[in-house]
Amino acid sequence: MANPVLDAKNECRALLEAALKKCTAAGKLPEGEFPDYVVEIPNDSSHGDFAANAAMVSARAFRKAPKMIADALVSEMELSGSSFAKVEVAGPGFINFTLAPAWFAGTVRSVLEEKENYGRTDFGAGKKVLVEFVSANPTGPMHIGNARGGALGDGIASVLDWAGYKADREFYVNDAGNQINKFGLSLDLRYQQLYKDGVEMPEDSYHGQDIIDHAKNFAAIHGDKYMHTSEEERRKALVDYALPLNIEGLERDLAKYRIRYDRWFRESTLHADGSVWKVVELLKEKGHTYEQDGAVWFKATEFGADKDFVLVRSNGVPTYVVPDIAYHYGKLVTRGYDKAIDVLGADHHGYVPRLKAALQALGVDPDRLDVVLMQMVRLIRDGQVVKASKRSGKAITLVTLLDEVPIDAARFYFNLREASSQFDFDLDLAVEQSSQNPVYYVQYAHARICSILKKLDAEGIAAREVSADELCGLSTPEEIALIRHIARFPSEIIEAAKAYDPAKMTRYAMDLATLFHKFYTACKVFGEEESLMQARLALCLASKTVLENVLSILKIDAPETM
Repeated sequence: MANPVLDAKNECRALLEAALKKCTAAGKLPEGEFPDYVVEIPNDSSHGDFAANAAMVSARAFRKAPKMIADALVSEMELSGSSFAKVEVAGPGFINFTLAPAWFAGTVRSVLEEKENYGRTDFGAGKKVLVEFVSANPTGPMHIGNARGGALGDGIASVLDWAGYKADREFYVNDAGNQINKFGLSLDLRYQQLYKDGVEMPEDSYHGQDIIDHAKNFAAIHGDKYMHTSEEERRKALVDYALPLNIEGLERDLAKYRIRYDRWFRESTLHADGSVWKVVELLKEKGHTYEQDGAVWFKATEFGADKDFVLVRSNGVPTYVVPDIAYHYGKLVTRGYDKAIDVLGADHHGYVPRLKAALQALGVDPDRLDVVLMQMVRLIRDGQVVKASKRSGKAITLVTLLDEVPIDAARFYFNLREASSQFDFDLDLAVEQSSQNPVYYVQYAHARICSILKKLDAEGIAAREVSADELCGLSTPEEIALIRHIARFPSEIIEAAKAYDPAKMTRYAMDLATLFHKFYTACKVFGEEESLMQARLALCLASKTVLENVLSILKIDAPETM
């Protein structure tokens, strides 16, 4: 799997190490090794394609000025047979490397050879990672926060997969506990209201239309049969009827959003198989609990949390955090994932240290759990904050959002910013067909390439295999800038995976589109002499492939016409 940037960086290091040995043998530098140094891409390409600070960080070790060290290294550096055309010393001792045309030609060839696999790497070494995201309360519809969490979590799983991890997606279904009790109460009261007067809904119950609809549909099937049973039996029957429908609805809505999970994990299974009580007993056995006022407390402060917390209430009922501990213990121990990643709302910031403390107390490295905290999104229309759907007048849910905004736009926009940043989702811009709309701008670049190919095809011109010498003819600033960006794609995926940040992919896609549009404006394809035309056609095909690959990571269509 090609990674042109990483390969070039490694080649820089090899050249520097070989030069150091020659300098030592020639007496130009004392014996020793480089301290840790970096090879990076300069912000200004006039400073070379790669820059190393090896001489800068070696001044103390070699007892020489950085520029003297750099001059010595460059004097002994042999570039023949390498990817570089030039190496020079800049400023106080930076060593700048300039790539040869063959490297740019090789990058285009790599894309054409690897096609839909270009960008994939083995960085993750096949480690198993579980990404849990959305996990919306199944007692009601998904809100805008879930829409962002869905695009974000799915994007994280995708970049991890492309970076060489084995990434699974999971939805944690909260089908036990207080919210289900409240769900049962709300359904029960709405059902009773169909048959008798004076039944009031408590303020903290669920008042949505969906609860009313469930009660009516249940009554259409069973009539007043459950008015003559115990409250416990009635509520159980109502929950058993309505909850699966809600979960089916969540699955259906998320599938529409192009999200498919490897597993829908039910909290109730943790209660049924004894996992909840198992973690309590394990913490007790390890001496990490104490009793106070009849409740069982966890000594969380001994593991870095801000305060101890209750595991089991005085009435013998576990608190909400215990199933969560059991769930994550199961991910990392029983199920054998190397890493668990949760995408949660920013309001969970205090919850994370507690969960990590419990895992550490159970003998699990807390660093194996990573939590991405996601900030809120504001919907904007006509410059004003929007809280209600244009059609229904009710709060905007995932479903009503997708009625107003194309799925491509929703998925792209929700990954425009890092999870930690708040941002405004402009509903008007998301449907606008102009270069101001980021997703339209990127998709238009792909459609423009397809248009070029169709035009050439209509003239009877087909792409052929292009030689390395012909590809070396791609030398204009616009061609070089475009190829340089294409070369960065595998490394960008690795950086996105390391940071759990799919926004790096949307930014990459927008920059790629910009560079292609500049190339299109400056460089003719049709009408040039045959050799150059074929080289530029190869660059168009490479750009098309990379656009398709980055959009596939985000699960966004790459249209051929617009």
